[in-house]
Amino acid sequence: MFQKTRGSEHRTWRAHVIFGLVCGLVVGTLIWSAEPGFLEFYPGGGYYNLLVQGFHTGQLNVKMDPAPGLAQLPNPYDPAANAPFVWDDNHMAHDMSYYHGKLYLYFGITPVLLLFWPYAILTGHYLSQAATTAIFCSLGFLAAAGMVHRVWRRYFPTTSVWVAALGIIAIGFATGMLEILSACDVYEVAVSCGFAFVMLALAAVWCALHQPERKIRWSLLASFAYGLAIGARPSLLFGAVILLLPVVQSRYETTERDAWRKLGPPFAAAVGPLMFIGLGLMLYNALRFGSPFEFGWHYMLTDIQNATAPQFSLHYLWFNFRFYFLEGVQWNRHFPFLQAIQLLPLPTGYAGGGGFLQRDTCQLSGDMARVRCAVGVEDSAPSDVFGFTILYSGGFFAFSALRVDYLSFFVRQMSL
Repeated sequence: MFQKTRGSEHRTWRAHVIFGLVCGLVVGTLIWSAEPGFLEFYPGGGYYNLLVQGFHTGQLNVKMDPAPGLAQLPNPYDPAANAPFVWDDNHMAHDMSYYHGKLYLYFGITPVLLLFWPYAILTGHYLSQAATTAIFCSLGFLAAAGMVHRVWRRYFPTTSVWVAALGIIAIGFATGMLEILSACDVYEVAVSCGFAFVMLALAAVWCALHQPERKIRWSLLASFAYGLAIGARPSLLFGAVILLLPVVQSRYETTERDAWRKLGPPFAAAVGPLMFIGLGLMLYNALRFGSPFEFGWHYMLTDIQNATAPQFSLHYLWFNFRFYFLEGVQWNRHFPFLQAIQLLPLPTGYAGGGGFLQRDTCQLSGDMARVRCAVGVEDSAPSDVFGFTILYSGGFFAFSALRVDYLSFFVRQMSL
């Protein structure tokens, strides 16, 4: 028995070392890969730091005035007319929201509250968007890697540690994070922040499901983390349904007589912090744009007029489905040895896009489904994939950074 115990401790120690080395390799690569985007080279050090400067002076708009000629235009949102003013080197406002003569940030406020603003207060300097994206990507990756480790130990203890280690490497290197780190702008900061807190929320949901005595505590943390994810990426709202999994579990653990009484605390824990953060976001929107449901999308200074563009249509379905799921990868000689898929010809009214998305997302989903079936878990992947396909394929814009949003879904499929 003593030898068996020593052997078990040795295997556990070896597994911890292997997982630590793999995670260190991935995090080091993510940090090394972080490069600034083009917007960071304009005055202010990036849009998020301009918002920090605005907060410092007690205003909700960024600390930069729009180009003087913008207000003189009959329609300041017309991309053909506003281009000289939106792309002015001293008043760069591309993809900002212009409302009542002021510039606001459409992108989520969570990165400002958690990193940019505290860093500026504590150091007197501004944190770069590249460093922030690397931090969020690393945080999200470590949360996902932790869940893989827990799944491996709980459900696949006889599987080689190297198989689990390869799964962690795949999460780090094959899910789009390296791609968004190659040019870290305001967009990548928001995406990586949403990814990080969705992963943390998933980890907390996992703990709530497997530690019944601490279910309320973990549900509160999961709800809070997911609220912060929505603060960075409002489109993640639809995934908040995962917070109800501990409530569903509690329902099957109670009798009919006391079901509703016992479901109250876990339900309140699952939705309470999320609703609190949601109300804060609604107040933030109302103070900026006069509506709790307006994030600034309709007032953005983009290459199209968001207020009138058909943003979602089944007319785009086949084009986006082909872009996201069917187009084969194209190779080149330079790292990461992949090149963008050609988007032309575009459907009528389509805004465009950038980057590439390969069929690895669908392949990964299928792998997750097979793993869940192997451990006897009812497979819901087909319906989930269908829902995500419609959601992403109906939009009027395709972009490769969305692959990190897909990762949240696929890790959920695996962790459950």
